[in-house]
Amino acid sequence: MKILQLGQTGQLARELIVRAARDGIELKSLSRSDVDLSRPETVESTLLDEADFDVLVISAAYTAVDKAEEEEGLAHLVNGDAVAAAARACARRKIPVIHISTDYVFDGQNPSPYTPDHPVSPVSAYGRSKLAGEKALAEIQPKHVIIRTAWVYSPYGKNFVKTMLRVGAQHPELRVVDDQRGCPTAAGDLADAILSVAQRCVVDPTPMCWGVFHYGGKGVVSWCEFARAIFEISQPTLKLLPSVVPISTSEYPTPAKRPENSSLDCSKILDVYGIDTKPWREALGETLLELARRESGGLT
Repeated sequence: MKILQLGQTGQLARELIVRAARDGIELKSLSRSDVDLSRPETVESTLLDEADFDVLVISAAYTAVDKAEEEEGLAHLVNGDAVAAAARACARRKIPVIHISTDYVFDGQNPSPYTPDHPVSPVSAYGRSKLAGEKALAEIQPKHVIIRTAWVYSPYGKNFVKTMLRVGAQHPELRVVDDQRGCPTAAGDLADAILSVAQRCVVDPTPMCWGVFHYGGKGVVSWCEFARAIFEISQPTLKLLPSVVPISTSEYPTPAKRPENSSLDCSKILDVYGIDTKPWREALGETLLELARRESGGLT
C-alpha cells in the first residue's frame, strides 16, 4: 500500500510518518513547499502529476482557530477549496481519500456525545471552513472517509499538554476552563487508526467503509480535569506542581467560540473497521513518557 499525505510537520502528519515507517508502510508526505493549500488551483494539478499512490490522507489544515475569525477567507481556501481540489484529482484517478476533520463542525450544545450523523452547526469560522471541506469531498469523491477528531495532542509541535507542562513549570497556580468537555486524543493513536482505515480502503473496501466517522480518546473530561491529570501523571518528574483552579468560559474569553461539548461517539468506527479507542488517561500517560524520553534525549 502506498499512501500520499498532504501535510508533513503537523502533529498528526509526524505521527503518521513515524508509524507508517514502523509498520513498513510506504508513505510520502507533501510539505507546503511541495503543494501550497492556500493556492487551491495548484493542488489538483500537483496530485494529478504525482506518481502512483493508493490512498490520499489529508492531515494538513488551517488550524489557527482564533485567527480564523479574522482570516476566514484564508481558512476557507485551505480547509475548503483545497480539499475540493484534492477530491477532484482523486476522483479522476479513482483513488480514495481519508480526510481529517473536527468536532468544531458542531455547536457544542448536544447533551450527549455527537454521532457522525448528528446535524452540523459550526459556531466559528474555523468550524465553517472545515465543514466546507467535508461537504466538498463528499460531493466530489464518493470513496471518502472523513474522520472527525478533537483535542489532539502529541510529543510534537504545540498542543495543550505541552503548554500545560511549560506554563506549569513557571506558575504555582493555573486557571483552566472547566465548562468545556471533550475527548482528549493522542495523535499517535489517531495515526494508527488512519493506517488501519487506509489498509481496509485499499485491500477490502465495502460500501460501509465510506462516509463520516468519529475517533477520539475514550472518556469525557473538561479542560481543567485534563490539566490536573497531566500534572498528576507527571508529578514524579516535576520541580513545581501547580494548583489548577477551575474557571468558566466567560472568564477566559477568546475570539472564536468553542463548543461546550466536544465529546464524540466513536462506535461507528468500531462497528465498521473494528477500531476501538484507547482510554484517554492511558494514552496521556504514554505520551507523557515519550515527552520525558525526548526531553532527556534533547529532542523536540
